[in-house]
Amino acid sequence: MLEFRFPDIGEGITEGVILKWFVEVGQEVKEGDSLFLVETDKVNAEIPSPANGTILARFGEVGDTINVGDVVVQIGEAGAKAPRPQAEPVAEDNAAVVGALETSDHVLATSSEHEAAAQEPPRRKALATPVARRMAKELGVDINTLVGSGPGGRVMKEDILKAANGQKRPAPQASQAETAAPASPIQPPAPAPAGAQTSGGEERVALTTLGKTVARNMALSKREIPHAAVMDEIDVTELVNFRREAKVWAEREGVKLTYMPFIIKAAALVLQELPIFNASFSAETEEIVLKKYYNLGIAVDTPEGLLVPVIKNADQKGLLRLAREVQSLAEKARERTLSLQEIQGGTFTLTNYGAVGALSGVPVIKHPEAAILGIGAITKRPVVGEDDQIAIRHILPVTLSFDHRFIDGGSAGRFMRKLRAYLEQPVLLLLS
Repeated sequence: MLEFRFPDIGEGITEGVILKWFVEVGQEVKEGDSLFLVETDKVNAEIPSPANGTILARFGEVGDTINVGDVVVQIGEAGAKAPRPQAEPVAEDNAAVVGALETSDHVLATSSEHEAAAQEPPRRKALATPVARRMAKELGVDINTLVGSGPGGRVMKEDILKAANGQKRPAPQASQAETAAPASPIQPPAPAPAGAQTSGGEERVALTTLGKTVARNMALSKREIPHAAVMDEIDVTELVNFRREAKVWAEREGVKLTYMPFIIKAAALVLQELPIFNASFSAETEEIVLKKYYNLGIAVDTPEGLLVPVIKNADQKGLLRLAREVQSLAEKARERTLSLQEIQGGTFTLTNYGAVGALSGVPVIKHPEAAILGIGAITKRPVVGEDDQIAIRHILPVTLSFDHRFIDGGSAGRFMRKLRAYLEQPVLLLLS
């Protein structure tokens, strides 16, 4: 009998919410068949069966939160009986845990010590998304007490707002006796709830689930990777003109042609020439792991936080296909409909902070990759040409952050020089 636990699916995901079951108890499954659909802070993923067999038991209902390592399904031979699950632990005053109970002929006198607590009905688990649960927490609403108006009883945003508005009542005034009562011993101040305004003019805002994941990953990158960076400014006047002409043709094909596909294509070509940047570093074995595939991640700013969908085999795709994928992945990232496969397997990342108006910056490498390319905003500037004549040119600032454990400034300079050549003469992107 196999106990299948919610696996660590990577990308810093530690928990999820069951959205749908694809199997029933007694159903036969084959290795690779989908068992259930889980919603995480980044993606919705169908979790496959690790083996052939029969579903003996499943744990968790739609809407339940499961953590990595929790047993979700028991798989075994047809006709086998699943072990009786251990009763839910019950905390006692002496911190002991009561598990499965065994029968006995000895009769004990009934205790009324916890009679009131025993009469409390079991708490109901509300069907809601992680976003809704976070919203309820920030507004101080117990989401498990709400009756959802959505499909299948799902708690919606409107239900939470309605409950939050209903809870806003004026605080009762203290009685005269309470006012005259002696002060109680001083207790440490309780932490301010998320979004609450403190007397000192401070406000505490809880991180979203995605925000916590981003924070952990950024801390890991800065802790594990010694960052270094080089910066350059590239004259992309020819690229601006080329894109202006190609954009009209692309629109006829239903594609929005931005500058990103050109930069992705240029980066993929440079990575093929300088594979040290399409790599990672194994600290355990002190080896450089060179990747023979070119999966380029594109950082997308969403209301929930930063997501990095990945364009697989970018070196094998033309500009129009890259433009389609950039457009599709960006939309999926903002709508939170990315699949797990669409955020895994990246080998190099590009982040376009110029899209939000930033001129330049120093991006943080996505662990365990070797480098990241930061793209600033294209601006018009007066430039002195080789003939000492001043002309207005389109200038693109770029920054390359790299892992200084095995990449030096000379290699970074060569990366920038090759990247500049492709972007200054965009026809090379078509001929290469």
